[in-house]
Amino acid sequence: MTVTQAHPTAVSAPARTGIRPRTLFWVSTLIYLAAGVVVSTGHGYLMGDALSRVSATQAALFSRDPHLSAIGFVFTPLTSLAQIPMELFAPIFPGITTWGLSGVLMSALFMGGAVTQIHGIGTDRGAPMWLCLSVTVLFALNPMVLFYGGNGMSEAPFLFCLCWAVRRLSRWVRTDDVHDLLACGIALGLAYLTRYDAVAPALAAGAMVFVLSYKRRREDAHRWSAAFMDLVLVSAPIVLAFLVWAITSWLITGQAFQQFSSQYGNSSILAQSGASGPSAPIAALQYSIAATLVLGPILPLLIPISGALAVRRRDLQVLVPILLCGAVLGFQAFSYASGSTFAFLRFYVAAIPLAAVLTLYIAPAAQQPPSHRPGLHVEAPPPHRRVPVFGAALTVVLLAVSVPITGWGMNSNDLAVQEYALGAVLFPNPGNASARYADQRRIAATFSTERKIANYLDAMRLPRGAVLMDTVYGFAVAVASDRPDQFVIPSDRDFVRVLDRPADRGVKYILAVPNSGRGVSDAVNRRYPTMYDNGAGIATLELEIPNDGAGQPQWRLYRVVGADRVSPP
Repeated sequence: MTVTQAHPTAVSAPARTGIRPRTLFWVSTLIYLAAGVVVSTGHGYLMGDALSRVSATQAALFSRDPHLSAIGFVFTPLTSLAQIPMELFAPIFPGITTWGLSGVLMSALFMGGAVTQIHGIGTDRGAPMWLCLSVTVLFALNPMVLFYGGNGMSEAPFLFCLCWAVRRLSRWVRTDDVHDLLACGIALGLAYLTRYDAVAPALAAGAMVFVLSYKRRREDAHRWSAAFMDLVLVSAPIVLAFLVWAITSWLITGQAFQQFSSQYGNSSILAQSGASGPSAPIAALQYSIAATLVLGPILPLLIPISGALAVRRRDLQVLVPILLCGAVLGFQAFSYASGSTFAFLRFYVAAIPLAAVLTLYIAPAAQQPPSHRPGLHVEAPPPHRRVPVFGAALTVVLLAVSVPITGWGMNSNDLAVQEYALGAVLFPNPGNASARYADQRRIAATFSTERKIANYLDAMRLPRGAVLMDTVYGFAVAVASDRPDQFVIPSDRDFVRVLDRPADRGVKYILAVPNSGRGVSDAVNRRYPTMYDNGAGIATLELEIPNDGAGQPQWRLYRVVGADRVSPP
């Protein structure tokens, strides 16, 4: 039901007792920051994508050739750009870079924001405070949220933007406030600058806004143009983000979408590493369903129950989380089935806020959301309805039971290849001689060898530009070094010239990886295909370094012939 107001006035939610959003944000952020510091510096467990983004930020500030475009164009930029303020302090506190702490702080701040948005969705709706706090705590302490709230990956900023979009679009459904619509669009635009799969919830939001705007004005002669204008408001930020990022990438690299077209993108990585997609669409669907159920075990109950309650109450707000979070899950399932992405549990993390928000929506709307300027089609204040205390409490209990189920799923190598070593990291068992435990320890040791290589090169006190390498694998060496300017890397604008004549350009050493697997995309191997085997006639073997980590190459350090006769430029 809607009411038409000739002169809409601001609507505010009544004051409620409970935890202050600012307090909730900082408490959550500190928890994630502490968890991240313990896992990264305390146990040396680092995620590759997170460390790669730290390395990109380091290159933009402290490399041999610092410039902003050094952050790269394979990943979307927000995760790296958000770390720049922290990275500025790396010369004073080297651990900010060498242990990836800028990424830890970045993800802690964003995940603290996601927790605050979940709580805000409940308070906007007027849900009982016990329900708001219970759901917020269960979301905040979910093991996947805890882990990705402190490891520097893109899940934290993506979840923040997704929860923000759900909150503001849910407000707009009731308030018809253009501010809420625009804020939802900005959230989705920022989500796109975090991960490409934000396109899916943006399409879902646009479709919902257009249809609802049209239906609200079905007796208006200008209903098509009004609905289109609302669609523009919610879609313009992500369209702008899409165009600016694609055009910038094309102008600088010649490729508009490096994630999909370059040798460093997901499709190329899948082909280079010999990984294959699912054997059949059914197998892909099975994995996607299993991953979704591990992260949101109560969704098969929550979705039909909340849907039935929404129909009974005529409550369109319930559609918002189902459409936006469901679009993310559907996009990931399709991407995996088509062989364009990996079977990673974290890609289905949207199931966690979906379950949390639907639990909040078990309680009926009890108040109008806050609004700066309600639109002409603001809904009437909700009628007083009794909160189904037993049903809501039972749902919270089921949500609580889902937390250990998620923890169990994270310990499965079949479902969670990136997370299942975490148990061995946090609860070491030296007496365990099983092959599974040995595999977990090897995963936990990933990048430990690269750290030793960086320490070895730092101890040599080499001049600027003395070590040539690609960052396909070498990012972990650069980020662990106290002297990143000693490396010549692909983001350097003269990289090709140095690669072509390393001895004449002052390069003393070349770090080489096998010319197989992902190593075929390594720029050194592309220019000198036999570099790893025999030095390609331009270098002699100085050192061979076996690798302790999983999925990492055996390194070889070559000394460039004739390098001692040339001083670096």
